[in-house]
Amino acid sequence: MGELMKSALYFVLGGLMVSVSTYLGTMGRGFLAAFVSTFPAITGVTIVLIYLNAGNEHAYTYAKHLLWLVPAWIAYVGFLILTLNRLGFWAAMAGALALYMAIVALIKLAIR
Repeated sequence: MGELMKSALYFVLGGLMVSVSTYLGTMGRGFLAAFVSTFPAITGVTIVLIYLNAGNEHAYTYAKHLLWLVPAWIAYVGFLILTLNRLGFWAAMAGALALYMAIVALIKLAIR
C-alpha cells in the first residue's frame, strides 16, 4: 500500500470516529458519544499501524507516552466540566486547551 493510500485510510478512520461521536452527542446521547470518543479503537489502530510500519520499539514508545499524557487529559476535561457553565463554551475551551498544553510542556520537561 502506498503512502498516499495509508494517509487516506488513516484520515477516513479518524474522521469516522469523530463523525460517529459528534452524531451521538448531538442526539443527546452524551455517554455513548464519550464512549466512542475514548474507546481505544483509534489508539489500538494507531499502535498496530506504528508496529507494522516501524516495529516494536516505536509502538512501545507511543504506548508509554500515552500514559504520561493522561494527567493532562484529565485536567483538560476537569477544567471544562468546572468552567463550562461559568465561563461559556469558548472561554472554557480556550482555558482547557491552555491548561492541557501547559501540563504537557511540564511533563515533557519532567521526562527528559
